[in-house]
Amino acid sequence: MTYRPSSFRITPITETDEELSALLEKTLLIDGKPANIFGVLAKHPALLKRFNLLGGFILNKGMIPEREREIVILRVGAHCRSRYEFGQHTLIGRKCGLSEEEIVALLRPIGSNVWDKADGALINMVDDLCLDDCVSDKTWVTLKDSWNDAEIIELVLTAGFYRMVSGFLNSAGIELDEGVPDFPEDPTI
Repeated sequence: MTYRPSSFRITPITETDEELSALLEKTLLIDGKPANIFGVLAKHPALLKRFNLLGGFILNKGMIPEREREIVILRVGAHCRSRYEFGQHTLIGRKCGLSEEEIVALLRPIGSNVWDKADGALINMVDDLCLDDCVSDKTWVTLKDSWNDAEIIELVLTAGFYRMVSGFLNSAGIELDEGVPDFPEDPTI
């Protein structure tokens, strides 16, 4: 597997002011601390604010159904070998209806019989973007069978956003939050 830091390169904040507390309010875990990604991003409050706007839109206000959104995010996390991204979205994916078999299959080449044509198009889209930064004509045609233009825009930008996030998580050495699973097996894509 590609090298990844095993500990924080940038440590999460330990103290907040009123403004920062408001930004972190929706990111708090059971222990009252922000999830590690947000604790680190809080060192750049202006960026955190904008990050939360786009990330919050994708997760809570987008037009893509949550199960399909999580297929895209998990596949990106697998491609990027981002333990944090894959672990966090494994938890979310389970809540959105993804089975353990489907989650593990996202770590492997698409040859699995787990996926129907529409899900396969999402996986191929992520594979195309992660390998060549462009969705192939073949994948695009298959996407158009299930998604309208606005939805395809959102799907491509969701993959791009989470690819950026995964690169940050990996580079900053963001450690898994307590209770977040690691990869169930090493990615082979």
